[in-house]
Amino acid sequence: MLFAAYAATLHVDAASGKRYAGDEPHFLLAAESLAEDGNLDLADEYAAGAAGRTDGRIVAGRLVEPHGIGFPLLLAPAYALGGATLAVLALAAVAALAFVLGAALARLVVPDPWATWAALLTGLSPPALAHATAVLPALTAGALLAGAALCALAVRERPLMRWAYAGAAMLAVLPWLDPWLLVPAAPLALLLARWTARRGRGLVALGTIEIQLASLVFYVALNERLYGGFTPLSVREGSLTGATSAADYAARIPRLAELWIDRDVGLLRWAPVLALAFLGAWLLWRSRRERLARLISEQRDAEHAAFLALVVCAAQVAVAAFTARDLAGPWFPGTQLVVALPCAVPLVAWGLRHAPRVGGVLGALTVGASAWLVLAGVGWAPPDSDAPWGPLVVAFPVVAGLALVAWFAALELRRRRELRL
Repeated sequence: MLFAAYAATLHVDAASGKRYAGDEPHFLLAAESLAEDGNLDLADEYAAGAAGRTDGRIVAGRLVEPHGIGFPLLLAPAYALGGATLAVLALAAVAALAFVLGAALARLVVPDPWATWAALLTGLSPPALAHATAVLPALTAGALLAGAALCALAVRERPLMRWAYAGAAMLAVLPWLDPWLLVPAAPLALLLARWTARRGRGLVALGTIEIQLASLVFYVALNERLYGGFTPLSVREGSLTGATSAADYAARIPRLAELWIDRDVGLLRWAPVLALAFLGAWLLWRSRRERLARLISEQRDAEHAAFLALVVCAAQVAVAAFTARDLAGPWFPGTQLVVALPCAVPLVAWGLRHAPRVGGVLGALTVGASAWLVLAGVGWAPPDSDAPWGPLVVAFPVVAGLALVAWFAALELRRRRELRL
């Protein structure tokens, strides 16, 4: 169902009159160079009249760009067989798989139908639709994170070598897509090794670490040769993040709220159903505070799965807030957090089960926004639309912030009354 929905959006341009925008043309150009020339030297592609301007520079006689080799390598086989269209369809299939894995994670927290509905609503949200057919590594990385999380939780239950090494292999691929993915991958790598070791498989745990370290060492060595630095980002001029001092990073703290409730770039503006992820995080905190796992054995497994999902999401929020040069640009709003959407599904599912009526309204708004954007055909990068709030979008930051605070205050007060009774 998700793949069909994604394929149906192929006609929507990234921007007015442009099928691709932002970093997409650069990734496609690198995939073309690998498929046709077998190298990453883009000088001949630009000399042949490639659209746009390069954002790279000459290193060791080659024109290279700061987008890395990993994602173009994944695209190259599909590009060689069917050009950009087949590459985009392959990415749409991977995006659909990412939310299937998210649903599998969610079933470790809550039963169906809540897990499946959460995956569908999240997967049909505007950010997911926009990125499913975008030539960007976000949802490919999301699938790898969700798969690695499933492997880590499987190892916790039964420390089989195949799950441990499969999880390590998926984590080892992540920095090749984007070096900042090391941040959300770190807690998964730590827990994968810890749970494997605690089940009496110390050598296997060490093997999972060695797989990731070997990949990282090769990654750094190759980047030194191709890009003249530890990561492809070394090709860029100036600071990697656009911030040069502690004061600059401190000034980005408000981004932690802007990423969610800002009128233009806030994720909740475009995908209201993700407010249920905050409810899921609150339910996890409440469950741990009240030590429900001591009373219900299944609750312990649900807590571990939800905690793992929350840690990955929180790590990606930190990356988005403090390392992104800009929150707005030629991309769909909230693009910095799309990586975490599959891992957010368990939290959304827990919130949906706890508040099905509110979740139904938020889900309807989310799917309505997606339909509005697709039917209007305004483009993804960024969309010129008031979806899904219409005239109310002007006051969205204030209304959304107050609504979230009031909602959680009411939940806490109701819970305290229940405990007194």
